[in-house]
Amino acid sequence: MNLKKIGLTALAASLVSTSVFAGAMNVTGSAGITFAGQDSVTSANGWTMSDEITFSGGGEMDNGWTVDVSMQLDNNAQGSSATTQNLDNRSIVIGMGDMGTVSFIGHGGDSALGAVDDTTPNADGNESWDTISAAGETAAKFGSIGGNSVENMFKYSNSAIVEGLSLNVTYAPQEAANITGTTSMAIAYTGIDGLTLGYAIDENSEAGALQTDYSTMYAKYVYGAVTVGVTTSEEDSATAADNDEFQAYGISYAVTENLSVAYNEATYDAATVALDQESTAVDVSYTMGSMTLTGTMVSMENVAGSSASAGDVDGYELNLSFAF
Repeated sequence: MNLKKIGLTALAASLVSTSVFAGAMNVTGSAGITFAGQDSVTSANGWTMSDEITFSGGGEMDNGWTVDVSMQLDNNAQGSSATTQNLDNRSIVIGMGDMGTVSFIGHGGDSALGAVDDTTPNADGNESWDTISAAGETAAKFGSIGGNSVENMFKYSNSAIVEGLSLNVTYAPQEAANITGTTSMAIAYTGIDGLTLGYAIDENSEAGALQTDYSTMYAKYVYGAVTVGVTTSEEDSATAADNDEFQAYGISYAVTENLSVAYNEATYDAATVALDQESTAVDVSYTMGSMTLTGTMVSMENVAGSSASAGDVDGYELNLSFAF
């Protein structure tokens, strides 16, 4: 539900000699309370609060194209300086009809591949590897193979080129970690009822002078209340340490319109360690109006490839959120 909607209309006769411009601004937001914990780490306050407000506005140009701007305030966001803290996702999107859309994403954008790094269905919005943070205080977990995303990147999207086929292309300009810009491309086919097939690639020089290639394939099928999905990814480089593999599987079931449950598994095979990191998760979501209650239980073995007993971690998370 929008808190506020402001309609703005400028008349050409009274202002400038152009056609009428109509625009709108919307304010939406959410707030939530989360309780989370896991073993193998020092006990701390497990309660946290999230809150964010998104301002979005847009309008139509004389040629029929549209321009939309979005900016998010988030108390948990951390910027590069004191002046940018709490300012989170922000973007400008130009809609060109059947020619697609062009976006400039100042912050919070994913590369085309990163947006589909794990497409397996879940109930609470978190992947099976997402809840656990670390093992034994020091061993940071592996996530997924997501390619390269930076601040101030470009994106092109088009779902009208061929019926049932959508295209996303992103370009991340050169920055400190990459000696050249990064191009990422993803395609998805939805021409068969209930089935989505996707493929994405990402090429960058994140490893220094050596080219690093990423690729992801995924499939998702919806049959009534059941959704199943699989994602498989690879990272390839001339450096042996940069040749990793990732696989994920998941199934979700909509018990009712308001209640959903899901089960997920993921495996990360890193070239730098002997053991694969394996994670499983069971999660549930219940929605009542603008309120959503979610819960997840996660078990992760060999976090970051660790063979120590502290590398096997169990965790949980409960979240109560409200949208407005």
